[in-house]
Amino acid sequence: MMSLRHSKQLLLGLPIFFIVACSNDQGTPSTQTDVLPSGDTIPVFILKADTLKKTVELPAELAPYQRTDLYAKVQGFVRSMKVDIGARVKTGQTLAIIEAPEVNTRLEEAQASLESIKSRWAGSKDNYQRLYRASQAQTPGIVAPVDLERAKDQMLTDSSAYEAARKQTQASREVSGYLYIVAPFSGVITARKADAGALVGTTVPLLTLQDDRKLRLRVAVPESYTAAANFSQPIHFRVDAYPNRAFDAVPARKSENIDPDTRTELWEFEAQNDKQELKAGAFVYARLKLERSGSSLIVPPSAVSTTQEKKFVIRVKDNKAEWVDVGQGISTDKGLEIFGKLQPGDTLLVKATDERKPGSTAYWKVQR
Repeated sequence: MMSLRHSKQLLLGLPIFFIVACSNDQGTPSTQTDVLPSGDTIPVFILKADTLKKTVELPAELAPYQRTDLYAKVQGFVRSMKVDIGARVKTGQTLAIIEAPEVNTRLEEAQASLESIKSRWAGSKDNYQRLYRASQAQTPGIVAPVDLERAKDQMLTDSSAYEAARKQTQASREVSGYLYIVAPFSGVITARKADAGALVGTTVPLLTLQDDRKLRLRVAVPESYTAAANFSQPIHFRVDAYPNRAFDAVPARKSENIDPDTRTELWEFEAQNDKQELKAGAFVYARLKLERSGSSLIVPPSAVSTTQEKKFVIRVKDNKAEWVDVGQGISTDKGLEIFGKLQPGDTLLVKATDERKPGSTAYWKVQR
């Protein structure tokens, strides 16, 4: 009997030990849940203010400081071409001569008419002066007042005719000067589109002249860079023709507006080219230094989450996740520049995702 009773007690004791063990196994997760509400360990970092500095290389183009197409101002035939492509010319140098006989004929007619009217004006002027002197003599009535007035009117009429003929002759002489194509500035001939004997007019250019002693470097600066880029300092640029050399350009002017199609502002620099090493029209790479005047907030790219509606970071506040809308600035080697209702010292998630809902909790572990 004692043996049977003792065996029953042992059998009853076994289940009791098993429940306790199960209770102990479940106790560890229960304690961990009190510390880790969501069961996650999420890396975070402390937001700090930093100075944004970056050097960017933007595509640009070299353009001649001056460029013009030279046309014949009157219709005629090319008598001679004095230059060809690649020729270096100076201001006022004759580049081509146009032959137009009717222009010279009109000039000769204008000059002959001028001489005739000048003689008539000289005669009427002399007649008036003689009558006027006679009217001032002591003998009264020697010259009738009406004759004196008529002589004066004739002199004034001939004087006006002479002035008109003189200006007409001057105009004809200027038109005759159009037969000579001269260089408006010093430079190089880059195109020649007519030869001797060709019929030319005012629609097709004869020559193209460029001033390449100084070049314009034009670079389209993205809108997001315009406030941070330093326009007051010279820049360096490189060209494919000289891969191991750097050239300098000084700031000249800005367009002061954003192109609505490209969202860029045109900046123009000037590069000296006395040795003609650089070529107008060349594609170049310009280096611009970017720097904010004040401090910026820079975060890892993974800290910014992008959805169809917005960009946001996740801040930890009162041990809970909070979405904060941000705007994205300039990308640097350190990370992304952001703008929003944030302050240095805020705790942000290293990797933001829309799966981390506002109000959720976790074990936030600061990354060093």
